[in-house]
Amino acid sequence: MSHSDIRPAHTPSVEPAAAARRAATMRAVVRDEYGSPDVLAVRDIPVPALGEGEVLVRVHAAGIDRGAVHILNGRPYLMRLAGFGIRRPKRPGLGSELSGVVRAVGSGVTGFAAGDEVFGVGRSTFAEYAIADATTLAPKPATATHVEAGAVPTSGTTALQAVRDHGRLQPGQRVLVIGASGGVGSFAVQIARALGGTVTGVASTAKLDFVRSLGAEQVLDYTAGDLATQAHERGGRYDLVLDIGGNRSLKTLRRLLEPRGTLVFVGGEGGDQITGGLGRQVRPTLVSRFSSQTFATFWVARPNTADLETLARLIQDGQVRSAVHRTGGLSDVADALRSLEHGQVSGKIVVTP
Repeated sequence: MSHSDIRPAHTPSVEPAAAARRAATMRAVVRDEYGSPDVLAVRDIPVPALGEGEVLVRVHAAGIDRGAVHILNGRPYLMRLAGFGIRRPKRPGLGSELSGVVRAVGSGVTGFAAGDEVFGVGRSTFAEYAIADATTLAPKPATATHVEAGAVPTSGTTALQAVRDHGRLQPGQRVLVIGASGGVGSFAVQIARALGGTVTGVASTAKLDFVRSLGAEQVLDYTAGDLATQAHERGGRYDLVLDIGGNRSLKTLRRLLEPRGTLVFVGGEGGDQITGGLGRQVRPTLVSRFSSQTFATFWVARPNTADLETLARLIQDGQVRSAVHRTGGLSDVADALRSLEHGQVSGKIVVTP
């Protein structure tokens, strides 16, 4: 494969063997331990090696999603037992979303070739190069820039699966998106609209205009009092409620729901440091057996080419767009993660390695 843009560049003054070693390195965000963004560093590391069914991508943009925060600090601790490393991270890099150009493909890959523009989910994407399974990539939407496409894969797929698969939204239904200003929420508002829903978004006072700009017909300010009271003043209950990264009780959320409505818990925010939001999601599953309301738990999205292609079509049709809060380089990842942790982001921050 060509290494024409892998730095540092070859110069005649460098010994050939040394130049070859250096030409196979890249800049990447790494850490050696779990912790706060303070443990992050930008270093030169080897370009990752290709395996069967894998694609090497020159990363042009990589969105930052909430999962990066959890992988950084190793909490909830249950995730460490799930394969991320118990005492220290198994993989030093961070990041899952990417948009870029294929540089090489592994054996068994037939759908992509060097030079293709792609977007999707990879491993350790806060870097100049990243490896992705071919089954988690798709052609980049032609109408989107790399920055716009890089904000989509994890957050957009999560929103699509929450609304369509777990929420089973039908045209004409009323939808409430709690956490509408976040990465997943900003896509959920637009996808619900695209699928025929009438959408109300919940956010803080400062972010209400942003949620309106996404296409929400109504907005509720969670700082202004009880959500159920506000909802009833605006026309009643909802057929579908998406609770994205929330911490409200099941009792409170049920008051927002129609008698035969569906409540979807999206993600594992809240809860304790051991299991995170898992405990909060177990009780609704048990209660739903004795209720006319449906409670669905949705922990992690499953990235796949088909859903990425669906998102690409929605983007090309103008029904969905990426809401990019700001962009930054690899050296800005630590500050970006701090902003995300403190709730200071509307939409997505995108890294441009």
